[in-house]
This record gives sequence, structure tokens and C-alpha cells, in this order.
Amino acid sequence: MASSSSTAILVLVVSCMSVVCSARHPKRIVVGGSQTWEFGMDYSDCALKNGPFYVNDVLVFRYPAPNGFGSPHSVYLLPNLESFSNCDFSKAREVANTSQGEGDGFEFVLEQSKTYYFACGERNGLHCVDGNMKFSVLPKAY
Repeated sequence: MASSSSTAILVLVVSCMSVVCSARHPKRIVVGGSQTWEFGMDYSDCALKNGPFYVNDVLVFRYPAPNGFGSPHSVYLLPNLESFSNCDFSKAREVANTSQGEGDGFEFVLEQSKTYYFACGERNGLHCVDGNMKFSVLPKAY
């Protein structure tokens, strides 16, 4: 017959194992997938294909550095749905400039369970307005 202290230890070990087994490693999601962060993409499709998102997942924005051809891209964090819907950058914060998406890309960690609104701010927001270069995500806590 097991003593109460050995039973308590067994319960503690099993509880700890279930926490460790259910731990989830953050995903690394390339925004736009193989298409990367570019003008004219449907980023809502990207969100549907890669979701659900969780706190500590990492979004990767890849785009070429300015090269004299085409338009450069950037990544801005917009403060709310209204700014996102209207591509209003007046209160937005640049999180990646035009050269930070080159190579492995710019990484953004989803640190909280809140809605994040991203958009390209180049050409005074034209890429957001006409090119649909915007992406939102609400990571779940786990």
C-alpha cells in the first residue's frame, strides 16, 4: 500500500509531465508564405492557412531591399481596426524599414493575446490601400 507522501509525489510528477507534454513550441510563420510580403497578395488567406496563432509565435516578413527597381516595402504596426481599415498611418509605428526584410526577413514576436495590425507604409500608404498589403492576427493564449 502506497503512503500518502509517495502518492502525492506520483500525482505531482504526472501533473508536471502533462504540463511538459502539452507545452507548445512557437511557430515561425512567413507572412505571405512563398509569395512573401508583396503588393497585391491576399493576406487574409495567409492568416487562414497558418492559423490559429498563439502568443510567442513569430511572424516573418520577407521582402527585397530597395534596388532601384520596383517599390520598396516596410512593416508598420497600426494601433487599431479603424487605422487598419483606412490605412491610416498617422499613429502607426514602423517596426521594419525598407531593408530589414531582406535575407531571412524581419521577425516579429506575438508577445500578447491582442489583435496586431500590420501594413506596408510605402508610397504614403498606397501599398496598403491599393495593394492590400495589410495583415492582422489575434494570437491565442495557451
